[in-house]
Amino acid sequence: MAIQAQLVKQLPQILNPKPLSLFFFSSSCSQNHQSVVVTTAVSILTNQRSKSRWGYLRSACSDGINPDEFSEIALHLKNKPHLALSFFQWTKSESLCRHNLASYSTIIHLLARGRLKSHASDAIRTALRAPDDDEHRCSDSPPLKLFETLVKTYRECDSAPFVFDLLIEACLESKKSVSPSIEIVRMLLSRGISPKVSTLNSLISRVCKSRGVDAGYAIYREFFRLDEEKMEILKRGSGFRVIPNVHTYNALMLCCYQDGLVEKVEEIWHEMGEMECDRNAYSYSVLMAALCEHGRMEDAEKLWEEMREEKIEPDVVSYNTMIGGFCKVGEVGRGEEFFREMGLSGIEGTASTYEHLVRGYCNVRDVDSAVLVYKDMSRRDFRPDASTLDMLIVLLCDKGKVQEALEFLKHGVGKFDLHPLEKSYEALIKGLCFEGRMEEALKLQADMVGKGFRPHSEIYGAFIDGYIRQGNEEMAGALRKEMLQSQIQS
Repeated sequence: MAIQAQLVKQLPQILNPKPLSLFFFSSSCSQNHQSVVVTTAVSILTNQRSKSRWGYLRSACSDGINPDEFSEIALHLKNKPHLALSFFQWTKSESLCRHNLASYSTIIHLLARGRLKSHASDAIRTALRAPDDDEHRCSDSPPLKLFETLVKTYRECDSAPFVFDLLIEACLESKKSVSPSIEIVRMLLSRGISPKVSTLNSLISRVCKSRGVDAGYAIYREFFRLDEEKMEILKRGSGFRVIPNVHTYNALMLCCYQDGLVEKVEEIWHEMGEMECDRNAYSYSVLMAALCEHGRMEDAEKLWEEMREEKIEPDVVSYNTMIGGFCKVGEVGRGEEFFREMGLSGIEGTASTYEHLVRGYCNVRDVDSAVLVYKDMSRRDFRPDASTLDMLIVLLCDKGKVQEALEFLKHGVGKFDLHPLEKSYEALIKGLCFEGRMEEALKLQADMVGKGFRPHSEIYGAFIDGYIRQGNEEMAGALRKEMLQSQIQS
């Protein structure tokens, strides 16, 4: 914390909050003298044609350039960001400059200033990985060191405010950089300056996933200053650079839903209403999914009606949520109603839509309807989940349709490269043995072992019963001994 306190203490001397959307600072080094190398390099870069400039520049910089010289040269190109980028890339490819955080910061600022965001992000990622020769910096954290340097070089480069958003986003790409990202936001907020709400949303989501929903929710309240001022002030947007938006609340609700915290989802939903934040279809979908997960279909339907009353058109996620919810509680007919309404609304079903219906019909033991939906799904080239195929195969075998189940297995493996689960093999082998198709059962059992599934007592029992029905007591006896031996070994 001492490190962060030191940086925050430096900020008033570096940043002039005028206006709050921009950073101003005093240059870390104001030298009027330009070396011959700098003057020559700038002249070559700005006056020579693109094909010839690099040869002239190679001769002029034959001994290389240091990071300060690179920054001076690059600053003369601030209005030509593409040329500055080419110069930077050239120094890297020719190994002519051993860049440090200051020179990286210069090119990062110039690229951000020129709205070359992807290139600026690439430079940030490179800088975060680069070794630093300065042992006296205030932090051992690469993101915080780069942040410090970016702050100090901001004004000289006439940079853009979102450069700090790019830094935070680059940090979030690494799972190890959540803490520095939080500290960077805190230091910015301490000066009344905030990153974009989308950046804060990404950070909040990452905290939820890495540290839990409670930690993410606490960071959300801290970043949006919800515990510092009255709610009415926040609603008016007074005194804040940024306020939560619908995506903020959607991200929080999604994290709570994924953790099974339905009450927390509802709590955030109500808080969203108190903040007068307009909900969208995804907001409704997340809460409906949480309700469906707990079998609260009546509440989910009320929410659906409320969404329609608010003139919010359901999307494919909304429909899939309701279809899945009804299929899960065994009301497949209601799920089919939503499926038909979905089609009439011009919304195409997805693999998830068909998965819900197949599973729903399997759960209510309606094998014919399950087969029809599965075949329709296959015609549309939607790849089923292996567990869905498993449910269908088991149900077909239970209904005595072993051959049809075997064909579904071959089709799933051949067309979708599915890896059947153990239950599929078990159901098929039992069915084949019951029908006396012992050779086919043996081939399937060999395939099962090849997939890493070991035969167990029920598989042995199916083969033994099958051979007994055929009058082959010798094979049945041999299998009994093999089964006992395998049980002893295990």
